[in-house]
Amino acid sequence: MPYSTSKLIGKRALVTAGAQGIGLAISRELLAAGCHVFVHYHSSADAARALAAEATKRGQRCGHAAADLNETAQSDRLVAEAVAFLGGLDILVNNAGTMLDKRLLAQADDEFWGQVMSLNLGTMRRVTRAAVPHLAAAAPAGGGASIINIASLAGRKGGAPGTLAYSTAKGATLAFTRALAEELGPQGIRVNAIAPGLILGSQFHVIHTKPEAIPGIVGGIPLGRPGVTEDVARATLFFAAEFDGFITGATLDVNGGSYRA
Repeated sequence: MPYSTSKLIGKRALVTAGAQGIGLAISRELLAAGCHVFVHYHSSADAARALAAEATKRGQRCGHAAADLNETAQSDRLVAEAVAFLGGLDILVNNAGTMLDKRLLAQADDEFWGQVMSLNLGTMRRVTRAAVPHLAAAAPAGGGASIINIASLAGRKGGAPGTLAYSTAKGATLAFTRALAEELGPQGIRVNAIAPGLILGSQFHVIHTKPEAIPGIVGGIPLGRPGVTEDVARATLFFAAEFDGFITGATLDVNGGSYRA
């Protein structure tokens, strides 16, 4: 069957950190493809409400809820609220995570290391664990279910000095994706990852990439431009739409050619 995003019409998706930056672009792309979407946010309440209002005007359902995904109880509650609102779950996009701070090995004490791992790897694990029973329940009737984990180029090749903890967490995200794909495949759930490079418009690079460094980074990108959040959103849409596809345990690099596996 030819690839088509029409497969997404009526599908039900949960997007973590889905009200800003890359997550917001993903939420909008899923809505544009016909999905009903539930958006998690931590502090972007106004953006989540605005997105829900946009969806309502188009006759789609878009719910939202705040949660601290570092907490198991709140992660469980988020998934329960999403499933109750959507009537089930076909797609999970694990987008929550960030670097927190740049620290070299000698500066990265146990508390900092634990925080970075919890925010980037633990949040994904907690939400996925709560979501899997619902994804498995939907898979037989819907032709499959899909989990997409947003990783990073740093998880592929390591990052600049100071990004050790973050790079390690994102590398673990890729290993988590491969192992979980094998575990969940028999249940009809596909698990894939996306590793973005320099994506302008994302909060990550607003906070952690100095403007004066951007021209040098772009100079090393074969396509000669930085990425934008929509580049990551379209890649996410591809993985989400392939319900009857044969791709799982894969990582799609969205970096303009700056890293080629």
